[in-house]
Formats: sequence, structure tokens, C-alpha cells
Amino acid sequence: MRSILAVAALAVVLAPSPAEAAAPPVQARAYIVQSSVDGRTLAARDADTPRAMASITKLMTALVAVQRLELDRTVTVSPAATRIGESTLSLRPGQRVTVRDLVIGTLVPSANDAATALAIAAAGDLPRFVAAMNAEARRLGLTGTRYRNPHGLDQGGHVSTARDSAKLLREALRVRVLRRYAGAAAARLSNGRWVRSTDNLVGTFGGFVAGKTGHTSLAGWSQVGFAKQGAVGITVTVLGAATEAQRDSDLTALLRFGLASYRASRVVAPARSYGLVSVGWGQPRVPVVAPRAIVRPTPAGRPLVEQIVIPAVLSLPVAAGQRVGTLVVRDGSRVIARSPLVAGESRAEPSRATKAAWLARRTGHNLVDLVTP
Repeated sequence: MRSILAVAALAVVLAPSPAEAAAPPVQARAYIVQSSVDGRTLAARDADTPRAMASITKLMTALVAVQRLELDRTVTVSPAATRIGESTLSLRPGQRVTVRDLVIGTLVPSANDAATALAIAAAGDLPRFVAAMNAEARRLGLTGTRYRNPHGLDQGGHVSTARDSAKLLREALRVRVLRRYAGAAAARLSNGRWVRSTDNLVGTFGGFVAGKTGHTSLAGWSQVGFAKQGAVGITVTVLGAATEAQRDSDLTALLRFGLASYRASRVVAPARSYGLVSVGWGQPRVPVVAPRAIVRPTPAGRPLVEQIVIPAVLSLPVAAGQRVGTLVVRDGSRVIARSPLVAGESRAEPSRATKAAWLARRTGHNLVDLVTP
């Protein structure tokens, strides 16, 4: 390459895209919609206000417990765990149970006794385990979260935020066993008993991966959920809905909104010419193309920017498929695709006779230009 021509920051909408839609109206007191594509918060209401979050707590309980306990380990149920009311596995003092069964009980039917038994098994007592929960919250940057118990029943100062709950779910889903049971409609315990999920979206919302519900008088009906369609992942938290049906409706509407905020776009197209490069000696310019298509999820209604770097002149010979430049596609400052650019056609080195004839013609034209008034 004799010289480089940078064709940069060309604002181009690479594919027709519908306008970005507004978030649907929801009734929950607080919510947030976040994208795994680019990390954007697509919509939110009071997302950083600490409030009761009920059994969403159990995501942290399970996360901390599996860091400390082997799933196949058998533990003894503490009497303290059996005194926790509301949703339970009906555990008995002194009962021997596997850690896996307690994780299932904590995440699938949201059993308070299972969560408490898991906490005591992992740390020896509840205060030490709650301290570990809060330490993990600090490590994860959950700045609006404070734990007072491992089950999520109402207790003064036991709070989180919609934003923190969304981040907690994403962290929990990095752990295979938690992803499995947080997304299970039902699960079988080691004694053969089946337990069913409290999550009504599991198996009913297309692309729903996992989530965690919660309900107390202070928290209202709450849930955090993650859904994925193609390369688009959306996390939604709703806190403080008035009814279970309203919670499900809000979560469904916000997940659909988030997923619809992106579309699969061919951001690099091999059939398109990204420029024409001179090779001299009177030969036709060489089209510059991409060797293959690249499809990426892109935000609806937002233009993308291409940065094309290609040579001003190519040295001969040029072979079709020879790399000659680079294409970078950006969504704002985020790079969403990189591709080499190659010569779309071959050009041979002219013979000496051809070069001599071309130079003679050029010289003749230049002389004419000089004498022409």
C-alpha cells in the first residue's frame, strides 16, 4: 500500500429499524429493565430505592451457601430452621438432608426452612451466615442491599433495590446449579418427592431462563427474571406489585419490551462494496468488500457508525480476496463488529508494452491540455 486513506465516522443506518418504543405502563412500585447486549438500562422506576424484597433474598442465600458446601454433602437440620414458618419443605429437627435438596427447596418452592437450614449448615449459625451474605453483597457492588436473614421474611433493615436484584440474579446464574434450579418449573428431591416452582413465567414465557419470586406484606409481590432470545438477554426486576397477577403481568410486559428493543441486523454485508481503490495504469478501480456477513443484535431506532480504513492506491498485482483494509461498526462508543476488507476483484500487473502505451497516451493528453486555450 502506497498510502492510506481513512474514511471514518460515517453515520449510517445499516438496516431499516423501527423507532425505539417507550416502556409499557406497569403498576409495580419499582422496576428496572437491563440489557446484556450493551449493558444499557432500558427503563426504570425508583430502581435505586431500598425496599423489602422478600424471597429474592434466597438468591444470595443459595449463592453464598454453594460457595461453602458441596452439593452431595449430607447435613443435619437444625431445630432453628424448622421454626421458620410460611413456605416450607416441612423439615424436621435432626433430619438428614443433602445440600442439593436444600438448594432445590430454597430456589424452587422458595421454602423458608430450607433456606435457613442451608444457612446454618454453611456458617454454623445465622449471624455468621448473614454477615457472609452482606460481605458478598459488598463484593458484588450491591450498594443498596442489606440482609438481616437468609429467607427474606419482613425484618427491619432487610432491603434491596431493583437494580441490585437484577445484578444479583445475573451473578447467581453464572453458577450452573443455581441457573438450573432457578429456571426449573419443578424438581425432584432425593427422596423422590417433587416440588414445584413459585415462578409462573417458567415454561410459559418464551425464552425465560430463570428468576426468583418473593412476597411479603412489606415487599408486595416481587420478582426478578432473566429471558433470552437469540443473542439478546434481558433482566427485569419488579418490586411491590399489588397482586401476583399484576406482578406476572408487569414482568411479562417489561421482558417483551426489553427483547423487542433489539433486532438482528446484518451489520457487515459481503455483497456490498465498501469503496473503490485505484491501481493505476488506466485499469478499473478495485471494489473493496467484506469476506463474510456478520449479524449482531442492534438497538431499535438507533443509527450505527462505520469506520472504514482502505488504501488510496493499491500496488499491483492485486488478488481477489487479498486483505486491503478494515471495517469497524460502532453503536456509540461500543464496537459491535470488526471485519477485514478485501479486494473484490483481481488486477494483473500490466506488461511493459501496456505501461509504455498508457504513459504515451497520458503524455499526449497532458500536451494537449497545455496548448489548449
